[in-house]
Amino acid sequence: MASVHRRVTLSGETRWDVRYRDPNRVDRSKSFRLKSEAARFAASVEADIDRGEWLDPTLGRESFGYWAEQWLVTTYGLKPKTQEGYRSLVNHHLLPRLANAPVARVDLAMVSSVLSEISRSGAGAGIVGNIRGVLNLVLEQARLSGAIRGNPVRDTKAPKKPHQEMVFLTPEEIIVVSEEITFPPAKKRDGQQPRQSFHERGLQVRFAGFTGVRAGEITALKVSALDLTTMHVRVLLSASEAYGHLQIGPPKTWRRRSVPLPAALADDLSAHVGGKRPNEFVFTSARGTPVRQSNFHARHFKPAAIRAGIDPRVRFHDLRHSYAAMLIAQGAHPRAIMERLGHSSIQVTLDTYGHLFPELEVHITDGLDQVYRRVQGRDQAGRTLDIA
Repeated sequence: MASVHRRVTLSGETRWDVRYRDPNRVDRSKSFRLKSEAARFAASVEADIDRGEWLDPTLGRESFGYWAEQWLVTTYGLKPKTQEGYRSLVNHHLLPRLANAPVARVDLAMVSSVLSEISRSGAGAGIVGNIRGVLNLVLEQARLSGAIRGNPVRDTKAPKKPHQEMVFLTPEEIIVVSEEITFPPAKKRDGQQPRQSFHERGLQVRFAGFTGVRAGEITALKVSALDLTTMHVRVLLSASEAYGHLQIGPPKTWRRRSVPLPAALADDLSAHVGGKRPNEFVFTSARGTPVRQSNFHARHFKPAAIRAGIDPRVRFHDLRHSYAAMLIAQGAHPRAIMERLGHSSIQVTLDTYGHLFPELEVHITDGLDQVYRRVQGRDQAGRTLDIA
């Protein structure tokens, strides 16, 4: 039970103290100038304790920066690249604006103001949405720990990300980009220099375009994962860049898979990895280290695509989309496409590439029409068939 006690200070001022024991059996008190204020607080704190909704005022006075660090500690089990991304959003966007604010003071108005300011500073909808997501997770950590009653981020709306159009390359365009990378224009420096060739980089493009393997999975691919006898590649690992280093771990969605190789591509790979040891990487830099995709895209893929006259929006990841489009054009079942691409579910496959299945709808409708006519004993011209 909360009780109210009158107290006279050394200066002669009358104060009213509310004393109570919290759910953890810790004695607490709070002082008020007016007896009516103390009575209201005493009734409120009793009701909160009875409902199991009491909040520790000490935790609420802790800064947002403190709770952000408490939440970041809980991300230790995530991939290093994800951890780095979270910490970057906290350090560069949230702490400069909220670091010293008591977490109990972070209300809807403050959250809305922060997100609006970040948006006005030029951040895109995707970045703002990611910042809002991290802010939500930090404040949810504080709520679950008993520092705040509600999470104000839940009452804000995430900005809509602009739809990123896929660029689909034809098989011929994939080969052209591969050749442009293999044989780039000669560089002229103090006279004519011999023309360089990059056969391995060209093969890397063909491999991506005709297997649908993700960029990070290609980086982490080792010779032992190639079964050139059965013409399959086993996708076991994926690489990502975090904290300035290449991190290698399980593939996205943690799904290991085996992807068939076209026979001609298997022949090219066989010639390429001849002499390499099983634990060596299939594609390497000039120093023998795994190829960093950011460097490969900027130095090789993008310039080659521009020279080939491909849509300037094209990304290396669009080779994966192009592979999916080729499978669909050949009538592959969505389940088979899901397995080859390593999607977490067939719904992801349909959500991503459903717009490429219009002919499937026509085929289904035509098939139903044929069944309908057959059971009614009519041909396509509407004439009655002799089904005796």
